[in-house]
Amino acid sequence: MRFADDLAARRDLDPAWVRQAIGQAQHLPSIGRLMLPPAVGTAKNWAVYRSRFVEPIRIRAGVRFWQAHRETLARAEAEYGVPADIIVGVIGVESIYGQQMGTFRVIDALATLTFDFPARHPRAEARTEYFRGELEQFLSQQSRSNGDPMKPLGSYAGATGMPQFMPSSQTRYAVDFDGDGKVDLTSPADAIGSVASYLKGYEWKTGMPTHYPVRFDAATLDKDALLAPDILPTFSVASFAAKGAVLDGQAARHVGPLALIELQNGSAPASYVAGTENFYVITRYNWSSYYAMAVIELGQAVKAAMAP
Repeated sequence: MRFADDLAARRDLDPAWVRQAIGQAQHLPSIGRLMLPPAVGTAKNWAVYRSRFVEPIRIRAGVRFWQAHRETLARAEAEYGVPADIIVGVIGVESIYGQQMGTFRVIDALATLTFDFPARHPRAEARTEYFRGELEQFLSQQSRSNGDPMKPLGSYAGATGMPQFMPSSQTRYAVDFDGDGKVDLTSPADAIGSVASYLKGYEWKTGMPTHYPVRFDAATLDKDALLAPDILPTFSVASFAAKGAVLDGQAARHVGPLALIELQNGSAPASYVAGTENFYVITRYNWSSYYAMAVIELGQAVKAAMAP
């Protein structure tokens, strides 16, 4: 209730309304468990991760979505510079084109993660602050739109709609792309426009590939140095090559920083690509190179299946 009163004062909301909203939130212990990272020693496996997203059911759903919204996707690509296949990939990975948008009440998810985030999580303090901000955004949105904060449903983290936006992302990047006077992230058009708006907001560069094939020169390879910046593009093509990561063809003429992206495959050898600034932009949606590559490859698979 102290949080409610503070929020109401800072955001000029009705204190009684905020108290009532937070007072009706339910604590969901299962959400705390879902937030915990995998056990130490759990091997990452790109092939297994990929198989969850780049698979026939999701590809067929993506083809139907693209066919139904071809003009809207083309308009979003023209307006924001983000390719249709990337937009299709994001919405497919996030919600299977609206088939799985979450069954948790957003108020329950965000309140649980604000007031009872699992203390044993390695970044518990930072994550608690993050979800506190999202709860504030959610309640502000609901109050100012005269919404019922008990009704919206979403993921266990509080993300909603076809693109699974958190409340702060909805505030910053969601757009009314169908022109009906309101933003509705269960609307395919608004979802398409909002994903494009989000990626453009993180400085998507029109026409730039997301990644390139890379090979290694064993004599000069310094893989530790190449992997040290993680997914942040840091190296020029020349400095990449100096550390033993070799690019060919178009990739060798790339202008701009690159990152060596490592995708582990359990006990099998890892896969590697050279990630561009646009690859990094996709990870602003979800801080994971595995996620970004799944988005890219699902979009590519849907596009290929669209071909006559």
